[in-house]
Amino acid sequence: MTGFGKGEALCENRKFRVELRSLNSKQLDLSIKLPSKYRAAEAEVRNIITRELQRGKVDCYVSFESSVAETSSHINPEAFKAYAEELRRVCADNGIATDGGVLLQSVLRMPDVVTSEEREVSEGEIAAIIEATRLAAKELDSFRVQEGAILIADLLKRIDLIEQYRHEVEPFETARVETIKNRIRENIEKMQLEVDNNRLEQEMIFYIEKLDITEEKVRLDNHCNYFREVARDEEAPGRKLGFIAQELGREINTMGSKSNEANMQRLVVKMKDELEKIKEQVLNIL
Repeated sequence: MTGFGKGEALCENRKFRVELRSLNSKQLDLSIKLPSKYRAAEAEVRNIITRELQRGKVDCYVSFESSVAETSSHINPEAFKAYAEELRRVCADNGIATDGGVLLQSVLRMPDVVTSEEREVSEGEIAAIIEATRLAAKELDSFRVQEGAILIADLLKRIDLIEQYRHEVEPFETARVETIKNRIRENIEKMQLEVDNNRLEQEMIFYIEKLDITEEKVRLDNHCNYFREVARDEEAPGRKLGFIAQELGREINTMGSKSNEANMQRLVVKMKDELEKIKEQVLNIL
């Protein structure tokens, strides 16, 4: 399911921000981007997202900003002084005039004059990242819950339509029996065949029984009721609803193959149309 969540947490002079973006996916496909110095927090960040979100193509972005100026580069005053004195002496010995700006640039390029010290990451900073991740995951999950409620309502509306079309089939089903019998008798009369009426009646009954859709209607009703039950009572119904939708499709397809009547077939097409919309939406539900 799609969604967005953001969480923030403070530690000393730093504010950490975690943003989560989720798209639909059958499994969890997680990508985490965070500053390399905070890689120690990645495992716990991954655990939190996996536990809370379970499914989706999830992108996690971790960033921070500082309320004070920070630099990791420092000038070694002892080394700076030693190089500067040595350069002045060499220039004086060789009669070379020394320009302050040129001297400064030359000294700063010398080894060990400018050093970089990576500040050690504190446990508080790691804890802040983890807390921001929890907040972001919670916000994204709330977003998903709201979207899921809307999707469930839409799915149940389409289940109601399938049942409505199923009931609309019944009048045509009753009239179809007489239509089939009359068509068979008319064809026999056109061919001028002599038949045993009792045997003919038995054969027609046998033929019509093969076109009976009573079992399909009963199973379709049961699947619709089970669909509502799962959608209402289960916490993460998406996968199970997908299986029920497959069963609904089997019954509707069988009804279509037996419905050799134009009005019935139109209603079956309408049921199939609603079922395809259900299958598409079910993929968006956890």
